[in-house]
Amino acid sequence: MLRYRSAETELPGDPVQLAAQLAESALFDQYVVYEREGDCWFAGGALGEVVVGRSGVRSRWLTEESTAPLGPHPLRQVQEKLDEMGIGAWNAYGWTAFEFSHLYTDRPDRAGDEDLLHLVIPHTEVRLRQNGVVVRSVDEGMLDAVLLHLAEPVAPRPVDPRPIDVEDSAGRYPELVARAIEEIRTTELQKVIISRSVEVPFPVDFAATFVHGRSRNTPARSFLLDLGGRRVVGFSPETVAEVDAAGEVVTQPLAGTRARGLGDVEDARLRAELLADPKEISEHVLSVKLAEEEMATVCRPGTVSVRDLLSVRQRGSVQHLGSSVHGVLGEGATAWDVLRAVFPAVTASGIPKAPAYDCISRLETEPRGIYSGAVLMAGSDGALDAALVLRSLFEESGRTWLRAGAGILAGSTPERELEETCEKLRSVAPYVVPARVVAPSLGR
Repeated sequence: MLRYRSAETELPGDPVQLAAQLAESALFDQYVVYEREGDCWFAGGALGEVVVGRSGVRSRWLTEESTAPLGPHPLRQVQEKLDEMGIGAWNAYGWTAFEFSHLYTDRPDRAGDEDLLHLVIPHTEVRLRQNGVVVRSVDEGMLDAVLLHLAEPVAPRPVDPRPIDVEDSAGRYPELVARAIEEIRTTELQKVIISRSVEVPFPVDFAATFVHGRSRNTPARSFLLDLGGRRVVGFSPETVAEVDAAGEVVTQPLAGTRARGLGDVEDARLRAELLADPKEISEHVLSVKLAEEEMATVCRPGTVSVRDLLSVRQRGSVQHLGSSVHGVLGEGATAWDVLRAVFPAVTASGIPKAPAYDCISRLETEPRGIYSGAVLMAGSDGALDAALVLRSLFEESGRTWLRAGAGILAGSTPERELEETCEKLRSVAPYVVPARVVAPSLGR
């Protein structure tokens, strides 16, 4: 069995800046950066990986590959494949798409043909903490290279962001909201999140956007990844699932939105308006109720509780109504069972979830992919931390875009929901940094 070699050193600068510097270092062909509560984890390269698609579960350890058909609980298959990897004390990093949720419905065909989950156990891992740095690698030469790289002075380079216009140029979104409202009024659907995309018309420097955007945001989690042909940078407002090694479980639904960053007086006015708005309060309470019910399916009886109900959380360009739902992992349940129970987040799908999926499939013109899915890290000790993928920038197959949605209820108005998507998009849109153009050298 392989083992990680490790070394510790002092933190030579800002964790976010250092993680971005590692991403730009060309030491690794792929990477995931995950920031949680001031610490950054950098995962470089891949000793092993697990990929889930509608056709099955593919896994690789070093050069050995295998494929298995999908069973009734794909996330348990993921856990089993990770546990089979030939290294101890592992952490896995990666993402799961919104459409992964269709694998647990009677319409798995809606999952599409693209990959739905991609996790890697890294070749090299760096934890950047305020009190120091821990580097782990299976290769001593790479360990030394990372330490040498971290010892170099961090010189934040100037950036020249190019803000993205977030208006609904096609004018389709209000019509989609109106159709969703009609469906809510005439069916069992109570709430649905309908989203829209905004194209980015130039190549993007993802690492620079991560550093610049993080300095302007107040996320619950942030992330930067280049994995399997997909690049994402995001400043997540909430977690889908937090499970620690002792079995403590948390999910943090946010629902109900107003803009912020408009000055102290206007921010306070909007905060008071948010706390008094019946539509926003109803949307939030419905979300918390479903989160409680989902948590109860995987937690010990009597341990599920709601804390900080209807507290206001500041997240970049917006402020949300927020609550935390806590519990203790039930007998025989794992962190992957928790993720199954609460994924996708109620605040990015709808209530009830099954008819919400139907509505989203009809009204949205393209798959969501990683948007409203999760970026996550999980450990061999049973811990898991999954961030909801919102307030993010995406790149795949030569296309770069932003995406945001709004929670639609019977009392919604199309114009307000459109403005809410603009408010959310402004957490990222002003901070997008174009890729640097390298001038060709002149021959003689």
